[in-house]
Amino acid sequence: MFFIVDSGSTKCDWLALDEKGNPLFPKERTKGMNPAILTKEELYKIINENKTICQYKDEATHIFFYGAGCGTEKPRLMLKAVLEAFFPKAKVDVKEDTYAAVYATVGLSHNPAVVCILGTGSNCSYYDGESLHQRVFSLGYTLMDDASGNYFGKQLIRDYYFNHMPHNIRVSFEEKYNMESDHIKFNLYKQPNPNAYLAKFAEFMFLNKESDYIQKLIKDGVRLFAKNMIFQFKEELKSVPVHFAGSIAYFSQDEIKSVAEEMGFKVGVFERRPIEGLVSYHAHTLKQSN
Repeated sequence: MFFIVDSGSTKCDWLALDEKGNPLFPKERTKGMNPAILTKEELYKIINENKTICQYKDEATHIFFYGAGCGTEKPRLMLKAVLEAFFPKAKVDVKEDTYAAVYATVGLSHNPAVVCILGTGSNCSYYDGESLHQRVFSLGYTLMDDASGNYFGKQLIRDYYFNHMPHNIRVSFEEKYNMESDHIKFNLYKQPNPNAYLAKFAEFMFLNKESDYIQKLIKDGVRLFAKNMIFQFKEELKSVPVHFAGSIAYFSQDEIKSVAEEMGFKVGVFERRPIEGLVSYHAHTLKQSN
């Protein structure tokens, strides 16, 4: 049996297929497993707390893991070692989450495209039909991650504290979230996964999208992402579409399309949850190999 895993920093989706590509159970969800943020012990604990995954640990023959924080060698190998320890009979393949976005949006066509992730974090790569290419490597949520959930969460909190929010938006915001400074600083500086904490605030945008303030916030973030990430592939953009994966992208489709028209790039597919496209991709691959 095969496990297919798609992990961001906030949440991690698990599906299992039998040798014919049929699902063995409904999707399981654990906390996000970002090896650039979490320790070996924390990663192992996350898996071990899920009873369904534990039930199949000795039956798994392959683990296909796609995750945030897996783009550099050291954290990727650390996570691979954790998975190999937990699934003793399985061959483990760990790739960065951009591959999941490619397989989910490009699918089996293998057509070249620029592929973006806008979720808790953000990233962008060029897929030439066989391999991924990145010219700007992410330095994580503190310095990069434009137009991601944590980026927008940070902007909302800043605008609240700098009094840049319209009054009605400010009132709604403080009704929905605990905006006490000590509470925010505790979660940012004393708790694990501050990027996921920031990303939780992004939901507010999609509950208030009719606001001109929110519209500007989203479009400004997308413009920044396009300038810094998408347009690193300026030549490729002349002939290929730009696909998007992740919940932030999915719920910002209108704004992304508006910015794309303004800045001159072609929008392709939006995929909210890459795990669904991954299942189709690997099920097809399994059937071909049998």
